[in-house]
Amino acid sequence: MLERFTFRDLDSAYKSFLKHSGLQECVLLQTCNRVELFGFGDDQDIERIKKTWASVSGLEENAFRENLEVSQGTEVYHHLLKLTSGLDSLVVGEDQILGQVKESITTAREIKASGSALNTMFDKAIRVGTRVRHATGISKGSISIGSMAVKLAEENIDDLKSKSILLIGTGEAASLVAKSLKKRAIEFGVTSRTFERSKSFAETAGGKPVKFEEAIANFKSIDVLFVATVAPYFLVTYDRVKEAMESRKNGILIMDLSNPRTVDEKVATIKKIKMMNLDQIAEMVDKNMRTRMGVVSSAEKIINEELPVMEAAMKRLEVEPIVKNLFREIDNARTKELKKALAMLGETDEQKIRIIDQLTQAIVDGIISVPMNNLRKASEQGDSEILKTATKLFDYKTKE
Repeated sequence: MLERFTFRDLDSAYKSFLKHSGLQECVLLQTCNRVELFGFGDDQDIERIKKTWASVSGLEENAFRENLEVSQGTEVYHHLLKLTSGLDSLVVGEDQILGQVKESITTAREIKASGSALNTMFDKAIRVGTRVRHATGISKGSISIGSMAVKLAEENIDDLKSKSILLIGTGEAASLVAKSLKKRAIEFGVTSRTFERSKSFAETAGGKPVKFEEAIANFKSIDVLFVATVAPYFLVTYDRVKEAMESRKNGILIMDLSNPRTVDEKVATIKKIKMMNLDQIAEMVDKNMRTRMGVVSSAEKIINEELPVMEAAMKRLEVEPIVKNLFREIDNARTKELKKALAMLGETDEQKIRIIDQLTQAIVDGIISVPMNNLRKASEQGDSEILKTATKLFDYKTKE
């Protein structure tokens, strides 16, 4: 499903969203677990955004009916903070997502798809995510289904590095197994129903792609088998494993991480076969998580502290163009009147001119700074009425 919504050509996707969706800024975040579009603009037309997305990804618009989640305002800030802190990942505390968020905003910045709003939001979220990880240690000792399966394999098999290992599947659970094997510098084969998908997975997650038919027919050469797929039938059958064991002296360790299970339960009755399923592995992960709940609670506390700060910073951005424009116009008027006064005085002494210039600057700043700071504070507190009044009072018009 994620593959269908993924943007193959990021540059083209960014151009299309900025040209056709009505968004003034956007950032695209894609991982093996999510495809997300962060957008900012006056025209928040969700249907227009969906239409652009469909056209970029080659989808029918009705594909979004059950697969699109839309968040706005504070919900977006909260989601991004949880994301950078590692609380919204399949593996709680995993550090890969923080790097992916940084990479996404860097790309958007480079091609000028993001501006002051999204740059501010992402910079603050990355800072908070880094703070959460340093303060709580949430990234230390985090255990996923995939890494637990590999850990159990190490405990049950002597010298895992020297064994023949096959991974069936290319989804999220499979990517966690691959990541854990790769981290330990353990070689493995990976297969999926289509060889292209196996190759694509191997390029990003690791492993050597193997043709599906060859892999399934060749269990006799496998020592450890990780199965992490969503097939609606048994991929690893009793007869196939029984046949493989007839020509083997050593056993096979089978880890079934699929839901529903794709390894026939009868396989466990074959001599020299050791098998563990998703429920057993998940139970061990849950035990690990229960010991870490205090860390998660501490992370959520920091996020709840930082959320109003981010919200205030984002609201302040609304008034900043008015403030900057007003300061610029007042300074232009001050400079104009200063030139007139100096001409009338016939003043040419550089030191005296500098003193008069500084005097006029101090007078203007003294008059205008307090109301402008009050306007900023009102904006941070969400007082839209003052913002409207200021816009009308100073005859401010949005610059195209």
